[in-house]
Amino acid sequence: MDPLSEILSLLKPRSYITAGFDAGGDWSLLLDDLAGRIKCYAVIDGSCWLSLDEAEAPVQVVTGDCFVLPSGRSVRISSDPAMAPTLASKALTPDRDGEIVTYNGGGGVLLTGSRFEVSGRHADLLLRTLPPILHLRAAVDQAALRWSIDLMMQELREAKPGASLVAQHLAHIMLTQTLRLYLETHSSTEIGLFAGLADPQVGSAIRAIHADPGRGWALEELAKHVGMSRTAFARRFREKTGETPVAYLTRWRMMLAAEQLLIGRDSLAHIARLVGYESENALNTAFKRVMGQSPRRYAKAVHGRPLFERPLDISR
Repeated sequence: MDPLSEILSLLKPRSYITAGFDAGGDWSLLLDDLAGRIKCYAVIDGSCWLSLDEAEAPVQVVTGDCFVLPSGRSVRISSDPAMAPTLASKALTPDRDGEIVTYNGGGGVLLTGSRFEVSGRHADLLLRTLPPILHLRAAVDQAALRWSIDLMMQELREAKPGASLVAQHLAHIMLTQTLRLYLETHSSTEIGLFAGLADPQVGSAIRAIHADPGRGWALEELAKHVGMSRTAFARRFREKTGETPVAYLTRWRMMLAAEQLLIGRDSLAHIARLVGYESENALNTAFKRVMGQSPRRYAKAVHGRPLFERPLDISR
């Protein structure tokens, strides 16, 4: 799989609420329910503001725009970024799947989209690498995205049998299409995983790592793979992603190892070789540094019992 597909696969986003939101007048809400969740919305009509804190400029989203809130940080959404917000968890009725929720009379902005529960146990390691707000401005190349959004709105309005399930599938398409288009249009000044994927050289290195995570990648080999000097590649990778190539490689390997531990089918020695380590001890050291606990303790916390007691099946 390509890196974006693998990332979404590890996050395991499940569309939990798919709905519309129609707000009007003067209003401000603090979205205080984003921990462990991703929200993805399209602006069908009107405009509103997204704000993080006073240190960062608010972002205006208008008709045709899409935005994703992936990092778990609380975000304010409002008609005026200067207004004091009300907690969304108290102002809005929760779990109104398949409906268009009207707030403060409606008529000012109409959004549609979905809230995804992120069920991957180690999802926070991925989410914290993403910007808190991914803003995709209206563009002519959004045909596939607009199709899923328009069909979602139709399903919500008409409420035909099976509408909720159809809307959830469309929500996954909408999320993937939004992230795909964001990779193509993001600002060159941004830093993070998506900025790295969008850069030709850094993105090529990340794709190589994902294609063969068990390979003994060294900094020199990755630099050669993308046609850069060791020093220039290391600097560019850090500038784009905020971390070194080796740090990214190690973290990705640990997330893959953690996923195998969740499945619970293979021995620790087999998992170590799968993600590029020659011994259980080498994997144990790296895993504990990145994940905060040993693989055995991690597996026991997941399954409630010790694992790896059976011999390695060499027929695999």
